[in-house]
Amino acid sequence: MSSLTVEIVSPEAALWSGPATALMARSSEGEFTILPQHTATVGDLVGGVVRVATDEGEIAFVVHSGYFQVSGSLANGETLATVLASVAEPVAAIDVARAQAAKESAEAELANLAKAEADPVGYEAARAKLERAELRLSAASR
Repeated sequence: MSSLTVEIVSPEAALWSGPATALMARSSEGEFTILPQHTATVGDLVGGVVRVATDEGEIAFVVHSGYFQVSGSLANGETLATVLASVAEPVAAIDVARAQAAKESAEAELANLAKAEADPVGYEAARAKLERAELRLSAASR
């Protein structure tokens, strides 16, 4: 019998690993689903929600960017899908108040930098902070 095992990892921690019925995510080429017996593949992940369907329900993670790898069906019939995220967290663990405060802080920082126009690196860093905060808030509101 074929099965799917999913691993969600970041440089800081292994966030989740276990049996699944499907992995759904988004790459630069569009949304995709990994099922048992999927062919071996590697690809990028763009900011969004990665969902893992299990027999007990669905688990969701906010992923800001990263990569995924699927090892084709192994000798024992198992397919292994690994998500390596640069930054990730379970949607259920998002602190909405903290994310809202981060969004407001990034917006204020961007407003100040737009006036100064002298710090393009700082501007890009503030823009990235704003994108992360908005992604977290969007995922938490689902």
